[in-house]
Amino acid sequence: MSELLDLAGIFVFALSGALMGVRKRLDVVGMGVLAEITALGGGVVRDLILNVRPIAFQSLGYVLVPVAATVIVFFWHPHVARVMPAILVLDAAGLGLFCAVGTEKALEYGLSPLHAALLGVATAVGGGMLRDMLAGEIPTLLYDRQLYAVPAMLGSAVMAGLWSSGLQGWPATLAAAVLAFGLRITAMRRKWRAPLARGVGE
Repeated sequence: MSELLDLAGIFVFALSGALMGVRKRLDVVGMGVLAEITALGGGVVRDLILNVRPIAFQSLGYVLVPVAATVIVFFWHPHVARVMPAILVLDAAGLGLFCAVGTEKALEYGLSPLHAALLGVATAVGGGMLRDMLAGEIPTLLYDRQLYAVPAMLGSAVMAGLWSSGLQGWPATLAAAVLAFGLRITAMRRKWRAPLARGVGE
């Protein structure tokens, strides 16, 4: 079940990466690279920091799912763009899931709650940051005007806090993921924005 959830999150992130390739007028190779980086980048960074073989290189599905997302966007990107609101909801779910699971895995490997939470955030937003850098955009992590990284930070912090309190297993992971998901969805609907420095106009 956890692998299916992982693959679902990877698929949604890969769609966003491939769509970025379309917006940047990249060819199919560029679209595929952005899809793979967006979907797998955060998890690979996490596993390398934990000094374990990245899970993306242990299962063929983790590589093929972004390829499938690229093919879908390549042929039907106008239709994918039209259902983008639904994709953003799924993307928020992936964000919540990845920040919670990433934090949990870091805790299992002995990291402190603070460092585990930071690695959970990296798992959730790392792929998007690499995508933005390759596409010549300001990474969302540095310009979080749509409250994308903040929900991941909150979800990771809650996951680490629950773990430290002795609450472990899927209920804790689900609670942290749902919290991050809820904050992200609320931020999108209410158009919440992170503040700019004092005196800097919109």
